[in-house]
Amino acid sequence: MQRALWSAVTGMRAQEMSLDVVANNLANVNTTGFKNSRIRFQDMLYASIVIPGASGADGEIGGVQVGHGTRVAGAARSFTQGALIETGNALDFAIEGDGFFEVTLPDGQSAYTRDGAFILNGAGEVVTSDGFRVAGFDTVDAGTTDMTIARDGSFTAIVNGTQVTKGRVTISRFLNPEGLHSMGRNLYLQTEASGAAESGQVPGNNGVGGLAQRYLEKSNVNTATELVNMITTQRAYEATSKAIRASDDMLSTANNLAR
Repeated sequence: MQRALWSAVTGMRAQEMSLDVVANNLANVNTTGFKNSRIRFQDMLYASIVIPGASGADGEIGGVQVGHGTRVAGAARSFTQGALIETGNALDFAIEGDGFFEVTLPDGQSAYTRDGAFILNGAGEVVTSDGFRVAGFDTVDAGTTDMTIARDGSFTAIVNGTQVTKGRVTISRFLNPEGLHSMGRNLYLQTEASGAAESGQVPGNNGVGGLAQRYLEKSNVNTATELVNMITTQRAYEATSKAIRASDDMLSTANNLAR
């Protein structure tokens, strides 16, 4: 009964974290470029009452193992493509397929994002809404009235009525994007699990996603799926709490017998 109590506690803690992940997914359903996460569970150590494979007195081979509950193994992030929405803004970009925009942080470190809602700073540099410079974009000259960036990153601008060819826009990709570290602000940092960033990639070539100017990528959160996950998590939490009540009732009964 003591084992049942502690096993049930691990289940309740795991379901709490599962609900945290679901709540975060739902909270970011309208966050540009957001990628949802799903919780992963593992069973914990087992107590071997009878070693599996042992031969009993009756000659039968069996075993008795009792588990000690569950634990959260991780929260895997899904980088499936989100839907694209047209904005009409020349500085809005979506990546159709694999890839990330590289962002330079104030300390010089590189971060990566799928959020292509960019703006210009006073120096004509393409920056994020937080003012972080976006690598791979040429500066925009004063007097630019229009700019066109093709799917392959080709960049042309109309400057003072004259068409000017700018440097090609490039993006980055990772061998294992699921291994990236999320730092908030729609930004990711590379880790040993993600592998080193393959920077300077030409959009639309060699398996890298193409650019869609004047579009933004919506969150890939499926509201219906998350609501079902929330209900499942709530029911699992309730069932585990009932196991605690049952264990408590059994202990109470045992204590009463001893009086």
